[in-house]
Amino acid sequence: MSTDNPKPTPPDPNRRDGNLMVLNMVRKYWATSLATLLTVVIGVTFYTLGSKRIYEPETTIIFNPNPPRPLGRRVEQVVDMGSGNYWNNQEYYETQYKVMKSMRVAFAVVRDLGLHNDLRFLYDLAPGDPPPAKAEKSSPEEAARALRNRLTIRAVKDSRLASVRLRGADPQRTTRILGALVDTYVEQNLTQNLDSTNAASDWLRQQLDGLKTDLESSEMALHRYKKSKDILSIAFDDQSNMLREQIKFLNAELTRVRADLHRAAAKHSELRRAQTSDPTRITARELLDSGLLNSLRQTYEQAVRERNGLMGGGKGIKHPDVVAASRRIRRAQKAVLQETKNIQAAAGREVRVVSRHAAGLAGMLKKAKLSAHDLNLLEIEYKRLRRSKDNTEKLYSLVLERSKESDLARLLRVNNVRVLDRPLVPKHAVHPRVPLNIAAGLFAGLLLGIASAFLRGLLDRTLKVPDDIETDLNVTFLGILPQFDREAKGVADPAMKKRRRKRGRRIEITEKPELIVHEQPTSSIAEAARAIRTNLIFMRPDQPYETLLVTSPGPVEGKTTVATSIAIAMAQAGQRVLLMDCDLRRPRVHRVFGLGSETGITTALLSGKIADVVRDSGVPNMSIVPCGPVPPNPAELFHSDRFRELLAEARHEFDRVIIDSPPIAAVTDATILSTLVDGTVIVARAFETRKELARHAVRSIRDVGGHIAGAVLNAVDFARAEYKYSYYYYRRDDYYGSDAPRQSLAGPPSARDPQPPATH
Repeated sequence: MSTDNPKPTPPDPNRRDGNLMVLNMVRKYWATSLATLLTVVIGVTFYTLGSKRIYEPETTIIFNPNPPRPLGRRVEQVVDMGSGNYWNNQEYYETQYKVMKSMRVAFAVVRDLGLHNDLRFLYDLAPGDPPPAKAEKSSPEEAARALRNRLTIRAVKDSRLASVRLRGADPQRTTRILGALVDTYVEQNLTQNLDSTNAASDWLRQQLDGLKTDLESSEMALHRYKKSKDILSIAFDDQSNMLREQIKFLNAELTRVRADLHRAAAKHSELRRAQTSDPTRITARELLDSGLLNSLRQTYEQAVRERNGLMGGGKGIKHPDVVAASRRIRRAQKAVLQETKNIQAAAGREVRVVSRHAAGLAGMLKKAKLSAHDLNLLEIEYKRLRRSKDNTEKLYSLVLERSKESDLARLLRVNNVRVLDRPLVPKHAVHPRVPLNIAAGLFAGLLLGIASAFLRGLLDRTLKVPDDIETDLNVTFLGILPQFDREAKGVADPAMKKRRRKRGRRIEITEKPELIVHEQPTSSIAEAARAIRTNLIFMRPDQPYETLLVTSPGPVEGKTTVATSIAIAMAQAGQRVLLMDCDLRRPRVHRVFGLGSETGITTALLSGKIADVVRDSGVPNMSIVPCGPVPPNPAELFHSDRFRELLAEARHEFDRVIIDSPPIAAVTDATILSTLVDGTVIVARAFETRKELARHAVRSIRDVGGHIAGAVLNAVDFARAEYKYSYYYYRRDDYYGSDAPRQSLAGPPSARDPQPPATH
């Protein structure tokens, strides 16, 4: 036996569209929506008409971030009344709005007008309304808070204007209070500026006195310094230049003298190393440059030649001429030596002279440098004193100028805030706005009505339409059975009776409405049963369902009625059908057909065959097997091999076997039976079976491997809103419920199957 469940046809996505679903819920629960709408509109109307009339006079104030300057642009204000750039302007405006709504301004208005003693203001009474019996005066602080709560300040976009409004029930009193408030704010703004100017002026005068004393002290300090340093007329730059030139000259001269010293020392050293014993061998340049020394050398050389000539002439060394020549030689040599010593002594003296000169120049240079350093220190101290005096003088001049300007500013009453438009007594109230409130109430009531209908629809968790079967249970929808009355032999709902009488519909219900398919084959219920039969046949034409289990998620959902109707419809198609009552808890099949329950399934399980307990139902081609005596252990009986044998016998003897079983949620009998049959039909009662319970039933069967053929929606009222607008093809008068006999191609009228209803 195959356990694969056929996949249901996916629902039309347009049918499940959210907007359509909301519209359907509103159509269904239109009374709830309308009641909500009327309640909201009436409530808003009564509230609006009963509300106190509130008036709101308005005044306009202009702010000037750059106040007028009567003294000219060059004279700056001591206290800045405006601001500079854009963002500073924004902060300034916001600050002024807060100041205008501050306790300081409100308290001043309350004190000036005595509002804390005015009961009509405190309780915001309209003209002619008496104050409460137990009305009491309040403190000025409480009256100021009440005034602030009624005050509204709004900036006028793209301008320097601000709109100030005050709400109140008395237009005359409210206008008067608003005028006093803006006047108080403007006056306080001017007073604050003047107070700030006076404070700044007093401070400047105090600073001016101190600066004057400091200036005189710095001037005297500079004078004492010049006197102590004997500075009559100082020109530090000229003296610095003179010292710089002097140092430059001394440095150059010292360099030159030191060069001369080196030259004289070298000359003296060379003379000291000169050979002076032989006048003819003197090589020093300094000696050779001397004319006297050269003359003496020539005399010496001439005397030597004469002696050598005499001795060469044969005269002896003692010859008087030779002796005289020798004496001349000795005199000339002594003169040369003496001159040489004189020249060497002169060179030494020159070295000493140049050395002393260089030492003198070095002393002068050092003294000039010390003078330059002293001049720098003198200049630094002088400039420090002069700078202190100049700074004090400048600061004194600046404070003196600002002090004079502040004295002038105190005489002026320039204000950067002024009232542009004075408040006028309003003629029309701003609250309540009757048309706007009623329109808002109508809109809110409409939304709340739709929301209430949608919420009511969401809270209804029952299965209502075929789409719920396929989307929530994920099973194939087989068909529907219309609603009928079990007790009154008519339709159950009185409103439904009225609607059907209005349409001329008549359904004659017998004592046993489960047999209406047999007794009224042309009724809408019979047509619906044949549609279910057709769906079951067409679902598996090659492997038809031979055994079908009919069950429901819970009790009192019409599973016995559906099982009987399906069995009768299949019997009317010429098939041999057996209806077995396997509800061993609360059997009903034998009561439907007016039979006893002495024998049945339970007796056949103990002994006998299925043929021994088969009863005639009175419907052609249809037999039944009652439950029999109710056993204490129904679930164990269905687990037995004997029950499988009985089911196999019934399958062999009949074309179709329809089994009625207990509800799935109550006991496990239906779950066990679902594993023994070809398919299971789940019956759900429209607008009563909850989705959670139905999903539990489907899951229970699938968990044990049972095959679900589909689901039937029972007890459907076509007059309900869900079918009235969306499922009109289920309730067409020319299809269901016609009292005229139908033409048949073969056999009784029930033999011809109608077209199955559309599945989703």
